[in-house]
Amino acid sequence: MSGETAAPGRVTIALPSKGALADPTLDFLRSCDLKVAKPNPRQYVATIPALALLDVLFQRVNDIAYKVADGTVDLGITGRDVVEELAGDDDVIVLHDDLGYGDCDLVLAVPEAWIDVETMTDVADIALDFREGRRRNLRVATKFTTLARQFLHAHGIHHFTLVEAEGAIEAAPTLGYADIIVDLSATGTTLRENHLKPVSDGVLLQSTACLVGNARRLREAPEVLDTAHTLLEVFDATLQGQNYYQVSANIRGETPEAVAEKVASHPVTRGLQGPTVASIYSSRTEEGARWYNVTVIVHRKQIMAAVAHFRSIGGTQTTVIPVRYIFMEQSPSYQKLLARLGRGK
Repeated sequence: MSGETAAPGRVTIALPSKGALADPTLDFLRSCDLKVAKPNPRQYVATIPALALLDVLFQRVNDIAYKVADGTVDLGITGRDVVEELAGDDDVIVLHDDLGYGDCDLVLAVPEAWIDVETMTDVADIALDFREGRRRNLRVATKFTTLARQFLHAHGIHHFTLVEAEGAIEAAPTLGYADIIVDLSATGTTLRENHLKPVSDGVLLQSTACLVGNARRLREAPEVLDTAHTLLEVFDATLQGQNYYQVSANIRGETPEAVAEKVASHPVTRGLQGPTVASIYSSRTEEGARWYNVTVIVHRKQIMAAVAHFRSIGGTQTTVIPVRYIFMEQSPSYQKLLARLGRGK
């Protein structure tokens, strides 16, 4: 059953209103030069001035995927865990599955006191013991009933009862209304504080923030697809840019070609598509050689290697500048979306 959709010609995106994804989402959009304008912090609506057709609606993370599914909103940023829990609803399409923040794991955890329980095989044995010895099912507290049920069945565990819980699920075993839990964990600290431990092969899902959209609206409303295209272009370029830096140095040489050959002799300083060499006309050495400025785009993990190579071939005054965006020939995420919608490039 579909809900009310956005006004004709308008596009609505739902963003997290609170919780672990709220501030990081605003920070991420700001890093994309898509700052959210929210005049009144108590309001649940806002705009993104850079995208004139886009309206922002703040919602709970758990509600965003459902509002995208019923068409109340066109697009949304939420956790992949919430989307996977809703898996099977063809009205929800994942447009970008990793926005680079909100990392956490959906894990199955048991009491630390269960010292012999380390794997899912051990959990299966415990479930059988509960069934045969205590004449009851293993009780599992979780908000992710669909994912938990699938995971337990996949590991041969069929005698269990899911206890739907909100709030501090980690306290369920201590309070006595569940035996084990399935919940999100970013660092494991909360689990340890509640005397719980994840089993070694008990990761149901590695979750992160993702962009989702309503399939029907993407197919039928050009403004929704166009907005999704813009977002995906900027998201891909921003995430790609975060991994790279522009490294420049002044190097003496006889010709631009000779300098470029020196620079490209090391794989790191070949950059994304080879070095750029520009003449510096303000000076000439006594030997008649010129100075050239060389620029390469290198991965952030290779900055020091690039600097070291520049130095080894006579480079001086090396500068390093962060890259804001790297726009490729096409947005990979948008091309995947078109394929999902059954449209050509």
